[in-house]
Amino acid sequence: MSCVNKQEKRNGNMKKHLSLLLAVLMLAAVLTGCGGTSTEGTDASGETGTETAQTNWNVSSVAGSGTELKFRTGGDQGTYYGFGSVLAQAITTNGNGTKVTAVVSNGSQDNIEQMQMNVAQLGFVQSDVMSYAYNGERLFEGFPYADFSTVAALYMEQVQIVTCDPDIKSVADLEGKTVSIGASGSGVYYNALDILAAYDLTEDDINAQYQDFGASADALQDGKIDAAFVVAGAPTVAITTLATAKDTYLVGLDDEHIAKLQESSPYYEEYIIPEGTYEGVPETKTVAVVATVIARDDVSEDDVYNICYTIFENMDNLAHDKAGELDVEFASGVTAVPYHAGAAKYFAEKGFDVPTK
Repeated sequence: MSCVNKQEKRNGNMKKHLSLLLAVLMLAAVLTGCGGTSTEGTDASGETGTETAQTNWNVSSVAGSGTELKFRTGGDQGTYYGFGSVLAQAITTNGNGTKVTAVVSNGSQDNIEQMQMNVAQLGFVQSDVMSYAYNGERLFEGFPYADFSTVAALYMEQVQIVTCDPDIKSVADLEGKTVSIGASGSGVYYNALDILAAYDLTEDDINAQYQDFGASADALQDGKIDAAFVVAGAPTVAITTLATAKDTYLVGLDDEHIAKLQESSPYYEEYIIPEGTYEGVPETKTVAVVATVIARDDVSEDDVYNICYTIFENMDNLAHDKAGELDVEFASGVTAVPYHAGAAKYFAEKGFDVPTK
């Protein structure tokens, strides 16, 4: 074969390869244009691209504002942060433009104070602390803050008195002991004082420590404290972790002292923590307050409506134990602080009229 023929053959082969390459590139362009290789909107977390509603979720027809709403929750080992993160993710992904980011905090008082400064727009709070703020009592004595409204009551928060000492069987046994009564800025502190008072004890009768749930659990495990007050939905991560590492006990309340407590503080409700909630811990009688979500009054009605819609129209899709306790009627039952207009709109659609400002 001549050199010319060989060159012509190579040129022919090259043209075939170029034609094939062009065909592949054109096919790729077509697929990309149809969304075949695009990654935008595929990440349900919303970390990249545009958030796309997950399948099998009910999505509100009301368009949210698109403004990021900071949601103050609680300590990173508490139920507020764990459940709050699940709710924030669900709303951001499936809330039709309503965007919520969960933030770790020091608890109810801290959440309300940060909302007052507009550092946050939403907050998880205990129902009793919410009432203190709205009426300028106790934690907020002389400094009332009323520019917020109720979004929804979500679940009961049990007062859990935790110890690793089997000899501490009653609140009365806490006298003279080293006891954590909650982090500064949390509602746990006043819950602890209320319960101690029902047993004729004061803060001065114990060696009080001021720690959050995680620090209290660590201190119990290390033998640095004798007991701790934890106010959170059971099971609580910090206690679950402790109970798997060390023999753990819950200190129960008796009927006589619960009745005495309710005389002075009627917002407490009797509650039974079932056997098996924590490893090796039997059924325990205690009291509870209500975990409530609140919003600044200036959060848009559409965003608050979408928050309620996404939560209560998708309860079965929320991947957290507390989702099983959600109930629309319970959620609409708050009386201490009026509801946000967006929440009132949602609950009215479900047949429940709630007080508003």
